[in-house]
Amino acid sequence: MSVKCFKCNEALILEAGKDANRYENCTKCNASIRCCMMCQFYDTSSYNECREPTADRITDKEKANFCDFFKVSGGGNSYTDHKTEALSAADALFKK
Repeated sequence: MSVKCFKCNEALILEAGKDANRYENCTKCNASIRCCMMCQFYDTSSYNECREPTADRITDKEKANFCDFFKVSGGGNSYTDHKTEALSAADALFKK
């Protein structure tokens, strides 16, 4: 299975057929692998940002959690850091 880190887009090596455990992190940026951002049910347009209606509410989507419904997203998520995007756009406005 090809999985990429939600934060740095680094290719992650996971054992076939196994989900990430709560303590696994990206080797490049140290981001948690077992977090909402890496789950196939993560959806910003859904209630609680999760397509699984009976899942408990998780406030910090980037931290490891104990969600029973967690399934690693096959292709990773297209995570965008809005703060970084905004700062880059502001920098572009003022550079010549």
